[in-house]
Amino acid sequence: MTRLRALWRGDLPLAEAFWTWTVAIGLLVNITTTILFLTFLTLDRPWMALCAGYVPSVPYNIVAVVGVWRSAERDQGPGLRADLARGASIVLMAVLSLT
Repeated sequence: MTRLRALWRGDLPLAEAFWTWTVAIGLLVNITTTILFLTFLTLDRPWMALCAGYVPSVPYNIVAVVGVWRSAERDQGPGLRADLARGASIVLMAVLSLT
């Protein structure tokens, strides 16, 4: 939980915030919730599907994007790297949230 708070505050290095929390863990969270969503839909449980599919993933995606954004502000590397990380995290999390 400490690392998640550090992500939210932007205290993590940009590479960790983006590659670990947005890409790796973000994909894991979103794939898992998508599987749960589809499972509950096949069981004819639309409200359970909605809750399982979006309640955990959307808040996580918001935390990941905010964390990358804040980490990018503190990043000492090239500005282009920070801008690309911001843009890619927004696009990735939006796509994963909508699917």
